[in-house]
Amino acid sequence: MSDTLKASELRPALHAKIEELDGEALAILHRVALQLELDRLVTEVDGEFDTLRAQRRLDHLPEIIRQARAAIRARTAA
Repeated sequence: MSDTLKASELRPALHAKIEELDGEALAILHRVALQLELDRLVTEVDGEFDTLRAQRRLDHLPEIIRQARAAIRARTAA
């Protein structure tokens, strides 16, 4: 198999390999897939936060959090 398989060729090959995996290997593969997704999402969210910071749209976030916490405390105290 070539290292440069196209997605259309790679998907069926991966599906075939997955079908051959035992439970333990399948669980490991699942954790790897979850970690890849987590890494992708962290990169995406980090980039979005960088954009928001650059636009100064997060400047009021600490005050908004303080107000929300105060409102929650007031509701639970009542």
